[in-house]
Amino acid sequence: PGPAVPRAAPGRAAGLAAGDGIVLGADTRATEGMVVADKNFVYCGVDTDMTTQLISSNLELHSLSTGRLPRVVTANRMLKQMLFRYQGYIGAALVLGGVDVTGPHLYSIYPHGSTDKLPYVTMGSGSLAAMAVFEDKYKPDMEEEEAKQLVRDAIAAGIYNDLGSGSNIDICVISKNKLDFLRPYDVANRKGDRYKCEKGTTAVLTENVALLEIEVVDETVQTMDTS
Repeated sequence: PGPAVPRAAPGRAAGLAAGDGIVLGADTRATEGMVVADKNFVYCGVDTDMTTQLISSNLELHSLSTGRLPRVVTANRMLKQMLFRYQGYIGAALVLGGVDVTGPHLYSIYPHGSTDKLPYVTMGSGSLAAMAVFEDKYKPDMEEEEAKQLVRDAIAAGIYNDLGSGSNIDICVISKNKLDFLRPYDVANRKGDRYKCEKGTTAVLTENVALLEIEVVDETVQTMDTS
């Protein structure tokens, strides 16, 4: 049957460099046009999912071929070359972060293959609000807890200002010796209690049954002679 049809991505991803590590964050809402398709989506969707799987496989082959762990810049080069080859027709906008022998690295990668290496990056429909928080509060050499809170605030700003973003806030902390997934790290906008009334709670005062008359029309179609 082939791979499952991918759905739209969550509204935004963000990341920042903190000391000797990287802190990444994202929301978990997936959308299909104007419809919320999933409230607890993991990591990525659309073409981003297939793209990251492909690059992950290529990095594994690269590691087996060279006998060394691939560097973050290697993943960045593979992604930008592949996306540039398809001229933007692959709908993948990514935040790439990692730590290798040269230290922490953070990239934003656009669907056409252009990339930026910055101390903090945002991507997605809520990225403008998230970037505003980073530009206001980011400072070099932040502690891990402070960095996680800042990423949380940036993601929350996108959730509050973008209908395509929402649900939970997930955090990933990458350092030289550990990889921590905090899922969920926070829930930005909790909904109130939902009420469910049992059947028969509301009394039926009157009941009126109307019969519908349906007219069946039999139509035939004659094929046009195109000879």
